[in-house]
Amino acid sequence: MPGYAGGNIQDPSYQQVSSGTSGHAEVIRVEFNPEQISYRELLTAFFASHDSTTLNRQGNDIGTQYRSVILYRSEQQKKEAEEVIAEIDDDSSPVVTEVKPLDEFYEAEEEHKQFYARNPSQAYCQVVINPKLQKFQKEYAQLLKS
Repeated sequence: MPGYAGGNIQDPSYQQVSSGTSGHAEVIRVEFNPEQISYRELLTAFFASHDSTTLNRQGNDIGTQYRSVILYRSEQQKKEAEEVIAEIDDDSSPVVTEVKPLDEFYEAEEEHKQFYARNPSQAYCQVVINPKLQKFQKEYAQLLKS
């Protein structure tokens, strides 16, 4: 579920978040069954699918709302996230991903839900999302439903 979290106002709008003034990051809420996929596997996929070494930036998207962040729900999730970061951290390109407790998650507006499925030919989907999906599908095929 796309949404916003980690900011300082209640129930922010996309406009407030994208302005960079709400303190929120654009995030995805992932619900999972640990009997089918582990939290560590999700963390591995997370780090493989975005740049965790650029502060407040993902590609051409710049601002605190694009920061790399893991919002955990338990101390065990925090511990595992910190362990994975320690394993992949490199002095030449240090990981800047924040690890913080999830205080509140706000669902994004309807137009942001299923965005790729509804807009596959849009330039952003073709140029930004497609390459990431292709890479993910290749590297993590065993984790995907057929």
